[in-house]
Amino acid sequence: MNNGLAKKAAVICLKYLCLCFAVFATLYPLIPVVITSFKSKEEYAGTSVMDLPGNWLYFDNFAEVWKRANMGLAFLNSAIVLVCVLVGSVMLSSMTAYVLNRFRFLGNALIKNLFLFATLIPGIAMQVTVYQIMYSVGLVNTLVGYVILLMGTDVISIYIFIQFFETLPVSLDESAILDGCTYFGVFFKILLPLLKPAVVTCMILKGVATYNEYYMANLYLQDKNKLQVVATSLYTFTGPMGNQYNYICAGVLITILPALLIFVLCQKQIYAGLAQGAVKG
Repeated sequence: MNNGLAKKAAVICLKYLCLCFAVFATLYPLIPVVITSFKSKEEYAGTSVMDLPGNWLYFDNFAEVWKRANMGLAFLNSAIVLVCVLVGSVMLSSMTAYVLNRFRFLGNALIKNLFLFATLIPGIAMQVTVYQIMYSVGLVNTLVGYVILLMGTDVISIYIFIQFFETLPVSLDESAILDGCTYFGVFFKILLPLLKPAVVTCMILKGVATYNEYYMANLYLQDKNKLQVVATSLYTFTGPMGNQYNYICAGVLITILPALLIFVLCQKQIYAGLAQGAVKG
């Protein structure tokens, strides 16, 4: 009996040790970022990364970053891009999955396999061709072109929605059509509300990827005075003469705050959507 309790206690302790290690490994890189963000330029140059700042109320770095990096405009552009990409990506992915799952036509299986094949090709390998296409249609250096690019690279969401459609019986569609509903009515009035877990899952995955995306933002949004987003604004403080890490770290904390606030306010919905997505998908 005592041996059983000892084994159970040992397993529980091991679980908590693993959790503590995971938390430490996740948060440790943020510690020098927080410390450095409160240091002046002179203090940063004369101390090590882990030395605590002399004044924790030194907010000049944050004010300087907000002004010089034009963070207000960057957050506005990022918000516009994020909303447009999430709405467009969810609608395109769900409607594509609806067609591929509910309708049988010549080439249906081929299209699914081509989508799978597309996920295996590195995106950077196609950037020369994609850039030429975007340039020829005049969508380089525009938010519209950037949004279209991000919406058109979401094969994973299509497969997530296809898996959810597999769990919804076809009898729902047939009953609605017999009652006089159109295919659009079946999708928007009956099936789409049932896809809420998939929608939440796809919005989380796509939202995080869009908010952190830098490569295409730097390549296609070339006017950094008007079209910069959060990911590119931090590079204001890098250059050939050196990087201003006290400003960069302050900017990193500023960019983390909106995502952290959204997570704190919506964590129940996020966890529910991911949990249901894991079960049904």
